[in-house]
Amino acid sequence: MTNEKGASAPLSAVSVAKKYRITLEDAKVIVAEHGDDAKAIHKAARRIAA
Repeated sequence: MTNEKGASAPLSAVSVAKKYRITLEDAKVIVAEHGDDAKAIHKAARRIAA
């Protein structure tokens, strides 16, 4: 048994906010804007965190 996340696991705003050290409100906006596109979510979060 492995402890890997599946590729289809949606990102939560809380996990994005913690990972990139951004506000929860910003993370919620990013997740709502980009939906299930993890690559776009990470890119947008990196822009805000920089």
